Amino acid sequence: MGSAAETPPADVTAGSADDSGTRWLDVEEQRAWRSYLRAVRLLDEEMRRGLERHGLSHPEYEILVRLSESPERKARMSELASSVVSSRSRLTHTVARLQQAGLVDRRACPDDRRGVECVLTEEGFAALEAAAHTHVEDVRSLLLDAMTREEFLALGRSLAKVADRIDPQGLAQV
Repeated sequence: MGSAAETPPADVTAGSADDSGTRWLDVEEQRAWRSYLRAVRLLDEEMRRGLERHGLSHPEYEILVRLSESPERKARMSELASSVVSSRSRLTHTVARLQQAGLVDRRACPDDRRGVECVLTEEGFAALEAAAHTHVEDVRSLLLDAMTREEFLALGRSLAKVADRIDPQGLAQV
């Protein structure tokens, strides 16, 4: 049924806390949790494959999306890291790959010479436009088409609650 890591000891009722304060998952909660994990992993893998057909990773695609939605198609690296939920060092490496491919440029911020801006190039915008068709179709066929519109919107509201609990200041916005 459940693993030792998620099921309560025999003398503890699922959903209640044991002596250590652990609030164990009941059978239905375990099933829901594992369905979530399975779906997220499978969806991520399929989305990765779709973007790879365009020579992009998911983090690269997200950076291009954020830049395309920003005024003048540029953003400070620190703001970009927050918006794509990435460490600054990981973002720096990803942006370096995008820059090497000619999809973005980096330059000093005009109002703060210590800051660095990431700017979407015309080539980057064209790559984003090409990949977006595949990405949106994958989102629709793999996720939206698997449920009703109401279920999908409810899922979004539920996951927003989770994100707000983890990130109450809303620093990581998608």
